[in-house]
Amino acid sequence: MTARREGQERSRIRLAYGESGMDIDVDPAVTTVVEPVHHDAAPDQAAALTAALRHPVAGPALRERVRPGQTVAISMCDGTRPQPRHLMIPAVLAELEGVVRLDDVVILVATGTHRGNTDAELRRMLGDDVVDRVRVVNHDARDRSRLAWMGTHGDGVPVWLAREWAEADVRITTGFVEPHFFAGFSGGPKLVAPGLAALETVLVLHDAARIGSPRATWGITRGNPVHDDVRAIAEATGVTFALDVILNRDKDIVAAFGGDLLPMHAAATAAARRMAMRPVPAPFDVVVTTNSGFPLDQNLYQSVKGMSAAFQVVRPGGTIVCAAECRDGFPDHGSYRQVLASAASPQELLAAIGARSAAQTVPDQWQVQIQARIQSGSDVVMATSYLTDEELAGAHLRQTRDVSETVAQALAAAGPGARLCVLPEGPQTIPYLA
Repeated sequence: MTARREGQERSRIRLAYGESGMDIDVDPAVTTVVEPVHHDAAPDQAAALTAALRHPVAGPALRERVRPGQTVAISMCDGTRPQPRHLMIPAVLAELEGVVRLDDVVILVATGTHRGNTDAELRRMLGDDVVDRVRVVNHDARDRSRLAWMGTHGDGVPVWLAREWAEADVRITTGFVEPHFFAGFSGGPKLVAPGLAALETVLVLHDAARIGSPRATWGITRGNPVHDDVRAIAEATGVTFALDVILNRDKDIVAAFGGDLLPMHAAATAAARRMAMRPVPAPFDVVVTTNSGFPLDQNLYQSVKGMSAAFQVVRPGGTIVCAAECRDGFPDHGSYRQVLASAASPQELLAAIGARSAAQTVPDQWQVQIQARIQSGSDVVMATSYLTDEELAGAHLRQTRDVSETVAQALAAAGPGARLCVLPEGPQTIPYLA
């Protein structure tokens, strides 16, 4: 990633937006761009995955941990994440070949509380060969018949997990690691909980007290109440082998890590921190951000991550402009939109959510809590292609049809010496105040 001053001529910057991108014009004299440094993909991405499976960070190779006749459950990210499932899952299956039968393998889509993926989406994510040969199941956090009680773990978290995961002889997580706006980093133990957890478990993990902690933020795992409990759940309930990757801006695999869950994830997060977090010397008056384009900017709910990345470096009372396509709307499923509309202002939302106990947590309030905190401290303007001005007003947001003009107006309103930061890839690179 780079943090650079542009030259003295007017600059055009390409924002990650949907699948096509969006160009904006900025004044280079006042602009700092924070974006990922280009990292080449591994020369042979499939070989990098095989090496991680056969030469792990910690513990024996995957093939040495599996015996004939065992059942295997593999956890993977859902369609809102750019995990290279089409490479990772076949690599895992290749290592299992000749040891266990494919009939004894299930691939579980770790949806958390999101909707399940359609057959067409699964085929795009995995390829026809995998979908036709291996059973693929969407996790359903609300279907108690498909959940198993695993006990209370961490700081009083009641844990139900997907029954097929809990009852499998071998449990394999697959994911990717990047900074996460309240869990510290993605990947690793998150592929167990919240990925495969019951709604009741997710609500406690995402309660107002945990989300409201100043340690529940980008790049922090230890001492982060969310990640501490996520880690405790995965450790207590058992993961046989974990496989994570780090991606570049083109969503190609740069590095792969395998092995025992916690040492593997620690190694992957250390590498991700070096690649994806960047210090800046002072806050900015205006910050333009994205949600890293498709598939990450499919809806407004996910776009809170882009807002949060910008919020790390915007001055109090400054302006955040977030460009996110939102082809899937708010989305329509879940409670996010309903919770957003439950109070007259971000400040009232923040107060109402903050007063709730863990038992009073409602689905998606965590996203609203973070969004309300951002909006209470800054002016947030959205640029979308699928949400109307009226719909955004219901989310206490306003819309712009011209990001360049909105930025120029905000800088002028901030007065002489106003400074702009642009995050073209959104939360792929997280700026922080040095």
